[in-house]
Amino acid sequence: MSATTTPRTTVTEREARQVAEAAREQDWRKPSFAKELFLGRFRLDLIHPHPLPDAESVRRGEEFLSRLRAFCESTIDSARIEREARIPDEVVAGLKELGALGMKIDPKYGGLGLTQLYYNKALALVGSASPAVGALLSAHQSIGVPQPLKMFGTQEQKDAFLPRCARTDISAFLLTEPDVGSDPARLATTAVPDGDDYVLDGVKLWTTNGVVADLLVVMARVPASEGHKGGITAFVVEAGSEGITVEHRNAFMGLRGIENGVTRFHQVRVSAANRIGPEGAGLKIALTTLNTGRLSLPAMCAGAGKWCLKIAREWAAEREQWGKPVALHEAVGSKISFIAATTFALEAVLDLSSQMADEDRNDIRIEAALAKLYGSEMAWLMADELVQIRGGRGYETAESLGARGERSVPAEQILRDLRINRIFEGSTEIMHLLIAREAVDAHLSVAGDLIDPDKSLSDKARAGANAGVFYAKWLPKLVAGPGQLPSAYNEFKHGVDLAGHLRYVERHARKLARSTFYAMSRWQGRMETKQGFLGRIVDIGAELFAMSAACVRAERLRGEGEHGREAYQLADAFCRQARIRVEELFARLWTNTDDLDRKVVKGVLGGAYTWLEEGIVDPSGEGPWIADATPGPSERENARRPYGT
Repeated sequence: MSATTTPRTTVTEREARQVAEAAREQDWRKPSFAKELFLGRFRLDLIHPHPLPDAESVRRGEEFLSRLRAFCESTIDSARIEREARIPDEVVAGLKELGALGMKIDPKYGGLGLTQLYYNKALALVGSASPAVGALLSAHQSIGVPQPLKMFGTQEQKDAFLPRCARTDISAFLLTEPDVGSDPARLATTAVPDGDDYVLDGVKLWTTNGVVADLLVVMARVPASEGHKGGITAFVVEAGSEGITVEHRNAFMGLRGIENGVTRFHQVRVSAANRIGPEGAGLKIALTTLNTGRLSLPAMCAGAGKWCLKIAREWAAEREQWGKPVALHEAVGSKISFIAATTFALEAVLDLSSQMADEDRNDIRIEAALAKLYGSEMAWLMADELVQIRGGRGYETAESLGARGERSVPAEQILRDLRINRIFEGSTEIMHLLIAREAVDAHLSVAGDLIDPDKSLSDKARAGANAGVFYAKWLPKLVAGPGQLPSAYNEFKHGVDLAGHLRYVERHARKLARSTFYAMSRWQGRMETKQGFLGRIVDIGAELFAMSAACVRAERLRGEGEHGREAYQLADAFCRQARIRVEELFARLWTNTDDLDRKVVKGVLGGAYTWLEEGIVDPSGEGPWIADATPGPSERENARRPYGT
C-alpha cells in the first residue's frame, strides 16, 4: 500500500481532549506548592525550611556517586561516542557492573535503591561525561520498565522483571507512532485479545533504547469486546519476541550515541500476565510515571549548566581582548552572570522537587513539569551563550580544535545535544498546555460545567451557584497579602536581601491568579484555544517557582555554613534577572500579536504568501511527510543489536 493511501486514525478535537482528560490524575490528595502558586497563594511553608534527605540515603548516594565519577573519568570517552555514534559495549557492561541500571530499583530486587535526589545527581554526573549515556540510563529507568512496574505492577511482574532490569536488561518505552505524537487518542497499534494472550500489531517511532533493548513497555489499543473493557493499555514485551523487527536506527543532530529506532510489531503474542494494570489504564500509567520521571531531563540540564559555567569561567579569564580578559567586558560578563545565576536556580528547582518527591508529602506533578519545561529552555539558552562567548571556537568541533593543537571543548556539541530536551517527554508547547490544564483545575472543578456545551441548563445553574460560592471566598484574598508588608520574610535578609524577592513572588502570584480569572471571565470556553496566553501564564509561574526555590536553597546553604554568602549573591542575581522576564511576560499577556499571527498563519496555509518563497532551491529529498505505518510483516532486516552481541 502506498504512503498516500495509508489508513489514518481520525478523531475530533473533542474526542482527543476527552482521552487526555481521562488519563489525567484527577484528584489532589496532597498539597502542591506550584498549584497554590497559580491560585495566588504563596505557600512558602510547603518548601521552607528546605526538606533534607536522611543521613543513610546521603551516605549510600555519595558512595555511589564516588564510584560513578571514577567510572566516568576512566571509561566513558565522550569524543569516541560522538565520533562513532555508539556507546561502546564495555561502557554498558561497566554500568551494569556498577549497578547503574538499577539506581531506582529496590535492593530486594538487586537494585541500589537510591532516592530521587541522588538518582538525579547521578544522571547529572554521567550526563556531563556523555549526554548519550545519560539518555540511555534515563530512558531505561525513568520511563522504561522499572518505574511503571514499581508503581503499578503485580508482585509476580516485579519478581520476574525488576531483577533483570537492575543488573542485566535494558528497557525502552514505546508510545509514539509515525502519525501519533502528543495526541494519543489516535494511537493505531493494537493488542487484540486471543485466549490468554494479546496479539500486537503496529509501528512505533523514536523508541529510545529500542535498538538495544531487552524489555519493552508498549502502549497499544485493546479493542472493546465482550469481557474486555478495551482502551490504551500497557504491556511488558520481550524485545526478542517473534514478530518484532527494529526496522531502522535513527540518527539525530545531537545525542549521536543513543539507540533510537523504528520498531514494527507483527502478530506478536504477549501473555495477559504481562499486562501492566487493567485494560484502558495505559495512558494514566504513562502520565503518572512521568510525574517524577520528568525530573531526569532537568537533572541533565542542571549538569549541562555547571559545565557551561566551568568552560565560560576558564575561557573568559584566559582570552584577552583590548587589554583585559573578555570576562571583564560587560557584553561578555552579563552572559557569564546569566549562566552562573541560572545554573544555581536550576539546581535549586531540581533538588527541591527531587527531595519533595522522596518525602512524598506533596503532589509534585506541576513542580516536575515546570522543572522539565524551565530546565530544558534555560539550559539551551546557557549553551547558546557559551558558544557565543567562545566565538569561532564555540562553532568549531572539539575534534577540529584538538587536531590543530587547542583544547578540544565540545561547545557546539552540547548545544546540539541539549536541543532535544525541548522536545523529549513533552515538547515545550505541550508542557505549556499540560501545566496550564493543571493550573486552572480549581476553576474547572467549580465552573467547568458552565462552559461545557453538553451540559443541561440545570447543570449549568448548579455550576454557576458553586462558582459563585468559590469566587466569593477566593477573589478577595487576591487583593492583599504578605508581599505588601515591608517586614515579611525578613528571615531571608542576611547581608543580601532576598526577602524583597519573596515579597515580589507573593504579590505576583496573586496578580497571576487575577489575570487567569480575568481571562476565564473574558474567553470562557474559548480560553483553551488561547495557547499563547496560557503559555505566558505558565512561564510566569515557572519563573516565580524558580525564584522561590533559589531563595530557599540559598537560605539552606547559609544555615549549613556552606557557601552561604555566595549562594545569596547568586540567588539575588537570578531573582533580579527573573523579575525582568516576569514583567515582560505580564505585559505580553494583553499586548501581543496573537490575533494577527492567526491571520498570517491562515494566509500561509492558504497559499497567499507563496511568492515569498521564490528565489531558492529546496534541498529536501523525495518522499512522504509521514512514513507508511500500515500493519503487516516487516520487509526490512532486523537492526536490533543488544549490547554485547
